[in-house]
Amino acid sequence: MKEELFTYEYFEKVLFEGEKVSISQSVLDKIDESYRFVEQFSVDKVIYGINTGFGPMAPYHIDDADRRQLQYNLIRSHCSGSGNHIPPLYVKSAMLCRLVNIMQAKSGIHPDCALLLRDLINNDITPVMFEHGGVGASGDLVQLAHLALCMIGEGDVYYHGELMPAVEAMNQCGLKPVDIHLRDGLSLINGTSVMTGISVVNLLYTNKLFGWALMAGSMLNEMDDAYDDSFSKELNSAKRHKGQQDVAAAMRDILSGSRLIRKRQNHLYNRIVTEKVMNEKVQEYYSLRCIPQILGAVCDTIRYTAEIVNNEVNSSNDNPVVDITTSNVYHGGNFHGDYISLEMDKLKIVVTRVAMLVERQLNYLLNPKLNEKFAPFVNLGTPGLTLGMQGVQFTATSTTAECQTLSYPNYVHSIPNNNDNQDIVSMGTNSALITRKVIENAFEVLSVYYMALIQGIDNIKATGQMADATAAVYHTLRSMVPAFAEDQVHYKNIAKIKQYLV
Repeated sequence: MKEELFTYEYFEKVLFEGEKVSISQSVLDKIDESYRFVEQFSVDKVIYGINTGFGPMAPYHIDDADRRQLQYNLIRSHCSGSGNHIPPLYVKSAMLCRLVNIMQAKSGIHPDCALLLRDLINNDITPVMFEHGGVGASGDLVQLAHLALCMIGEGDVYYHGELMPAVEAMNQCGLKPVDIHLRDGLSLINGTSVMTGISVVNLLYTNKLFGWALMAGSMLNEMDDAYDDSFSKELNSAKRHKGQQDVAAAMRDILSGSRLIRKRQNHLYNRIVTEKVMNEKVQEYYSLRCIPQILGAVCDTIRYTAEIVNNEVNSSNDNPVVDITTSNVYHGGNFHGDYISLEMDKLKIVVTRVAMLVERQLNYLLNPKLNEKFAPFVNLGTPGLTLGMQGVQFTATSTTAECQTLSYPNYVHSIPNNNDNQDIVSMGTNSALITRKVIENAFEVLSVYYMALIQGIDNIKATGQMADATAAVYHTLRSMVPAFAEDQVHYKNIAKIKQYLV
């Protein structure tokens, strides 16, 4: 690991490509310096979490002889999570976020904690973390307590896909639990690393989802013989939104060389119209024509959210904060998850918007009264006897509806707790986890849509006229899912497409 900002590219390499994490000696030295400073500074001073109780019990002074036990008590008492286990991929991302936080050298944590956390990540040992427990106020106290529990050799972990005691997994990898020092317990559990780690993975998947939604919308425009002015440079430069302009430019690249996309001047601008009702479509439906405007807003939101989450990743987010340069310890609220909670709410809203757009495009494709071109439900068999994509549409519609329900913001859903010490909380972890669900749902809707798209292409026999980019997608998906005329079971093919898109 270099002493620089940790990017999404780096997280992607660690999480998906198996790149190993390292800590430079200079960073370890800074962590050690911070620890030694707090060790000396805390003598004869009241420092929260070192010689005081926690939360509303902060006024209680802790004797020197009980300080280490205090840290163990903190870890064990907060291991109270419940519900489903957070998937190991997201836990690993949270662990990496916690390590980056420690590497800021503002926690006063012992270097051994950083080294063991590094080794756990590199050996794919991920503690059991539960979805329920965090309110996002003092950070992810409950979820991170389960990480700390693993690091002291207690609790359960996932290792090679198997659930086992933490100490057993560590023994297999030649690792030893840490001995807790000074304020290590508080430094491990007090912060936003879980909500942030989940958010990083959410953004990585959202970028994929966005790209596939843009491709699918471009394909439908092509199949529908749409006019190219809706994504033209001239029209979209009239609006000053970068996202919109970028989406339009991407559509032009995707559809370059297509013989199906039409130019308005060749069809509607070159003749005198005498008929009262024209057979030609003058404009496409909104779900086709307004893709740059709709996905442009999504694009700009994703970019801003990514910037905020990246800032959180590279911040010190615990309490108190140790500042060696001023030789002081500062108490405050850097653990508060407002930034993450708000951005995840925004992200799940725009992902839901993507699902809504995709579902409407699917409906357009399946309804001949709207498209006036494709067989009902892009049925390649005998209409009436065979049903085509009729049954599959229900799945897309119901899943989109769930996304809409889940889009209620958690950011404004604070419930005071902790004897009202935490009187306004972020619910950031809940927001990140619900966003994860919305993203998963959107991929399912998109998978159904792609199945319908390739059926539609076969319906009009358009492969020879398609752009290279869209034709490549068609051929890839068709190699995975054969065309069908007779009705068949669809759920396995939907799952295949989803796995490919993800």
